[in-house]
Amino acid sequence: MNSILVIGSSNTDMVIRVQKLPLPGQTVMGDNFQTFAGGKGANQAVAARRAGGNVSFLAAIGNDELGKSAKGIYESEGIDTSLIQVIDDRPSGVAMIFVDDAGENCISVAPGANNALTSASVRRHEDAISAADVLLLQLESPMEAVIEAVEIASRHATRCVLNPAPAAQIPDNTLAKLYCITPNETEAEMLTDIAIVDEQSAAAAAERLLQRGVENVVITLGENGALLCNSDGTQYQNAPAVPVVDSTAAGDTFNGVLVAVLAEGSPIKEAIRLAVSAASLSVQATGAIASIPERRAFDVSD
Repeated sequence: MNSILVIGSSNTDMVIRVQKLPLPGQTVMGDNFQTFAGGKGANQAVAARRAGGNVSFLAAIGNDELGKSAKGIYESEGIDTSLIQVIDDRPSGVAMIFVDDAGENCISVAPGANNALTSASVRRHEDAISAADVLLLQLESPMEAVIEAVEIASRHATRCVLNPAPAAQIPDNTLAKLYCITPNETEAEMLTDIAIVDEQSAAAAAERLLQRGVENVVITLGENGALLCNSDGTQYQNAPAVPVVDSTAAGDTFNGVLVAVLAEGSPIKEAIRLAVSAASLSVQATGAIASIPERRAFDVSD
């Protein structure tokens, strides 16, 4: 138990703090600039590891200083990096992130080597997928790789959790093979054509995804916590009210903690409770990986 495979992106995050996010065609002056290891796959792998998971990471990086530095950080976290591919003819991925005074962000990603993570490269690691208790995926990798990983996981009865970010359409036959999908409000609207404006619309969107074959639908609702919809019905997990400094890795923290607790054999409701608690802590700190809490910080008795 407790074996987690994360397949996804590795980026270097370049973060600029601004008073307010720029509009199209607008230039705004920043207050501060920092660089962090990031990428949804990497962030979620670190979150799962800090939550106590035994984590392996399948990703692609460039043969450059950014990639070497990122890999070194993952290794220092105790993540198995033996599956990471080094691509000689592509740069490592980079994300440019603006964060405003309210903690909101906007992000642009240059994938670089991440696009070398193909269906063929995923197939080469079928043994790692079959050996995992839980497989965690996102959509910063090519869709062909994601679909292939879901197919392999389904054949081997490996529970597969998909965080559909950035938002994109997903084939029904892929959705039907998922143990869990974890969209936020924007991503859920993309997948269901239902705008989420309240609890009722969130529940309706979740039910539509359930009808498309997903076993468990978890919609993250920011400061309002998360919704779980499955064959047992729909229920909400509230989030504590906290000051928001930077929301950059909140969703990644949620997903990493979710799979770590699932891999331990805990019920999904308990995994969501701890994931919401961890995400609420992450928004109170700056950066992606730097903001992800350790298990002892959020796994406390009520």
